[in-house]
Amino acid sequence: MSNPRILILGPPGAGKGTQSANLADEYGVEHVTTGDALRANKDMDISDMDTEYDTPREYMEAGDLVPDAVVNAIVDEALSQADGFVLDGYPRNLDQAEELAGMTNLDVILSLSVSREELVDRLTGRRVCDDCGTNYHVEFNQPEAEGVCDECGGELIQRDDDNEESVRNRLDVFDDNTAPVIDHYEDHDGFVAVDGEQTPDEVWNEIRDAVDAQTA
Repeated sequence: MSNPRILILGPPGAGKGTQSANLADEYGVEHVTTGDALRANKDMDISDMDTEYDTPREYMEAGDLVPDAVVNAIVDEALSQADGFVLDGYPRNLDQAEELAGMTNLDVILSLSVSREELVDRLTGRRVCDDCGTNYHVEFNQPEAEGVCDECGGELIQRDDDNEESVRNRLDVFDDNTAPVIDHYEDHDGFVAVDGEQTPDEVWNEIRDAVDAQTA
């Protein structure tokens, strides 16, 4: 199948971004990530939505979720412009899953599973280029020069929401809100469970085989 519509699910730090990039390259589809879209609009004024905070930035720095109305609008616009996609970071709850059903039909749903302590280690060690957004890790994926992005020479930073307190809060939020979404999709014909604790190459091989089988 050309231009498949793929949803990738899993907790923060499970490797969704890495594998989404692989999928986008392999199948020539767009990588739609709500995280990047929200970070690009983190200072947007949402005070008219009667929410706890007035900008997405305040939610992100607290490790809390941005309101659904903001996220839904961003995703709907992105999918309407994509000819095939891998969707990463949405839906985060059952209400969003219902919204997504009204936006598009999915061909493949990939669910990455990783233990909690492994996720904490991965996320607190993550470093991100402040210019281009490329991800690194202090142990597993170091740049050639410490603190400098291999891709563009930008400064590597620790995101505000990658400190341990925020990480554990984000994982709690995932367990409460997004784990039920995975249960919701388990009966979908295109659902595939993937062991996310394998090496990135092993995870990718399993994902590619699954997508090829589901879209043959």
